[in-house]
Amino acid sequence: QVQLVESGGGLVQPGGSLRLSCAASGNRFTINAMCWYRQAPGKQRELVAGISSGGSTNYANSVKGRFTITRDNAKNTAYLQMNNLKPEDTAVYYCYAQILEYGLGYGDYWGQGTQVTVSS
Repeated sequence: QVQLVESGGGLVQPGGSLRLSCAASGNRFTINAMCWYRQAPGKQRELVAGISSGGSTNYANSVKGRFTITRDNAKNTAYLQMNNLKPEDTAVYYCYAQILEYGLGYGDYWGQGTQVTVSS
């Protein structure tokens, strides 16, 4: 069974930076797309950024120019560098990956979530 483990959340002041990591572990799998979503209290989960297996990226308009998604395929890890953070970025951030497990086919996998709080 493949698992996604996130790390890197925390409390930061407005204008500060954080880097989130999402590492996949398990046996015999290949990762297709990887994404970061977030969910603020009382709001729906929204897509923040995504990256394909080939490195193509897309971003929500609200984070363009401030957030950068990257991945290290050798480490099965995706990263979200968040700069110039704003209070409205406060949310639980979730990692998502579309993964092919050999013998089982494609599946959707989610991390447990990591809290990001932007406050002075």
